[in-house]
Amino acid sequence: MTLRLVALVQVLAAIELIVFGFLVGRGRARYNVPAPATSGHPTWERLNRVHANSVEQFVIFTPLLWTFAVHVGQRGALMLGVVYVIARIVYAVGYTQAAERRTLGAALTAAVQSVLAVGAVTGIIVQIARSEG
Repeated sequence: MTLRLVALVQVLAAIELIVFGFLVGRGRARYNVPAPATSGHPTWERLNRVHANSVEQFVIFTPLLWTFAVHVGQRGALMLGVVYVIARIVYAVGYTQAAERRTLGAALTAAVQSVLAVGAVTGIIVQIARSEG
């Protein structure tokens, strides 16, 4: 059951990207930023950065989440995944309001990814050592 919940968190993180992309598209019309422009109204630029940065972080988060789930534990991966999804919402809300308000969400994202990375590497090393011992 826990593995299914980890998968659900992964899907929720992907849905976040879809929503952020929708907000960028809607913002193009609202702030008169015609495609393919990548600059324009400051609010639209912040929306665009939220989406772009979230895509960048998702690419890192996905393999770390699953490697952690397999080599460390599914419950830990689930909890960290939930914090990641919340962190990206905090990041998006803060950054959309003002660039300097993105710090908390960015720090939470980095913390989750750091724990996932260290845990995944440690878990793999421990499993290798146990299998050869």
